[in-house]
Amino acid sequence: MPKLAFFVGKGGVGKTTVAAAYAVRTAAENSTSRVLLVSTDPAHSLGDVLEQSLGTSPKTVRVKGRGKLVAWELDASTLFGEFLGEYKQKILAIIERGSLFRAREIAPLLDSALPGMAEIAGLLAIRDAIESGKYSHVVVDTAPFGHTLRLFGLPEQFARVLKFLELAAGRDRALAERFGGVGEKEDELIEDWRGKIGQLARAFSDSDLFLVTTAEEFALNESVRCVRDLNEANASLQLTTAVLNRVVRRARSCGLCRKKAVAARRAASFLRKRFPSAKLRIGEDLGFPILGADALRQFGEQVFGGKPLRLKSHSPKLPRNSEPRLSRTEWPTLASRLAFVLGKGGVGKTTVSAALGFQLRKNSKARVEICSVDPAPSLDDIFQTGIGDAPTSVLGDKEFRASELDSVALFKKWVAEIRAEVESATSSEHSGVHIDLTFERQLLSALLDIVPPGLDEVLAIFRISDLRAANSGKIIIDMAPTGHALELLRMPERIVSWSRLLLKSLAAHRKLALAQNAAVRIAELELRARELANALRNAGEVSVISVMLAEPLPDRETERLLKELDGLRLKPEALFVNRVLSAKDAARCPRCRVARRWQISVLAKLKKRLPAKKIFVVRNFADEIAGAKKLRAFTDDLWLLG
Repeated sequence: MPKLAFFVGKGGVGKTTVAAAYAVRTAAENSTSRVLLVSTDPAHSLGDVLEQSLGTSPKTVRVKGRGKLVAWELDASTLFGEFLGEYKQKILAIIERGSLFRAREIAPLLDSALPGMAEIAGLLAIRDAIESGKYSHVVVDTAPFGHTLRLFGLPEQFARVLKFLELAAGRDRALAERFGGVGEKEDELIEDWRGKIGQLARAFSDSDLFLVTTAEEFALNESVRCVRDLNEANASLQLTTAVLNRVVRRARSCGLCRKKAVAARRAASFLRKRFPSAKLRIGEDLGFPILGADALRQFGEQVFGGKPLRLKSHSPKLPRNSEPRLSRTEWPTLASRLAFVLGKGGVGKTTVSAALGFQLRKNSKARVEICSVDPAPSLDDIFQTGIGDAPTSVLGDKEFRASELDSVALFKKWVAEIRAEVESATSSEHSGVHIDLTFERQLLSALLDIVPPGLDEVLAIFRISDLRAANSGKIIIDMAPTGHALELLRMPERIVSWSRLLLKSLAAHRKLALAQNAAVRIAELELRARELANALRNAGEVSVISVMLAEPLPDRETERLLKELDGLRLKPEALFVNRVLSAKDAARCPRCRVARRWQISVLAKLKKRLPAKKIFVVRNFADEIAGAKKLRAFTDDLWLLG
């Protein structure tokens, strides 16, 4: 069995770079190494880091050394389609044999785009890599924290699916035992899956878990929450290594770098105390991106081998008059009721969301509600108060409220309501004759025990729908990182399609009380989803705000995001470029001058590619933005790229 290594972390901490550096170094170390580097993030940037085009199948990456490296950016829909192609008919046969539904009624639902496909595809890819016997190491570059939890919880979820299928397949055996016959032996599919789940569970328990973080307080807080939640999702997971990345060691005469160096020392001490059994590794920040296999190998030697990092400083070529023309401006007022704030993880989406709300309250006095639908939210860090699923007043302002979606709690509440309905509908008499639906009750109970992957996106749609119905003020949605944010925006149309398919399936069983109750709920769901889908198509009702950093990797991912939004017929109202160094900030520091040169290059290209869009520039702040005073300073300093 290959050695598994999972790299987890908050978006924007350099997780992909660190994972790729580890994989390249591992491949170069030993002639017997055959390393698979796989990205499970729907918004892939692995090809950008390797500076190589990666398709939907594994591709060889040239590295110095005698080992071999193969890289793969997963295509979730393709992998899930292959999975269905292998197992669909067997699954349908079991469900048809053990439930009221026929295969032709359920088949369209399996064929539709399902939430959580990215995580399911990731699990399938890991399983296939283990079974293939081709690799000595499998290195997994995961999605940002919240959705990584879904990946690690999937073996348990598959076990619950297995329980449901076992129960459905056992209907014939149960009837045979009741009437004295002989039931069929266990279904081959179930037997096969039981073995696969056991194999995955063993592989996960033997894996190395690498936490990647930066010295920022927000990143450290989220890291602690993530490791805690990972242990709850899968008790066998143990953190083996913590990588403190983007560390500035030599501050010289730069005040900004001195603050970073002090923060790095504090962060290192914090990580040692918080995770005493984990090895601590340091990744240096030289002010320029680490791109290409050779640079990654050297970076890997520094982080994991303790060798000095001697990469030569390199800067992009800048065109003439490339210094950005910036004019001071005011924050946008958000004419529409509903605004979505999107971007790659770690670019400052939550900060911009909070600033938009703060400025609205300051200027227009409109009632504002911010809701984070990111599974790893950080509104409480910015507002410096505990924020949960219920809206809470922030910054001492009753008309400024914030909430963080708790999808698991909402799902449990919904399941409790459905269980009560199932109990009532399967314990009744029809036309004076008692109908024994004990088996159906057991089957539905097993089904409700399965927490579906992709739950966050589905329940986020419900929350947004509720906010629109109950709120007359402005609503700002702090989204999950790019890949899963796009899934959420596609979700209303998908829910409408699923609802129609479900109602069609239930029509054949409309005389049953259970089917009648389910049909009413599904019809309500379809109506809410259709209303939101229509709102997303109406430019007057919805605003889209995109946030990025002036760095090569976030820049490329933002370009892909804007193309995807265009395909969804959503036009961003504005683009915020966050944490831009001023000439004054960088004047006395070689590292900052290199970093700023890269930023200028990105800004120059942005203006050429997006000449019609409003591009706002937010300067870099030495301290993290938290609390009313910092938000006021943040919102008082905005620039328009001309």
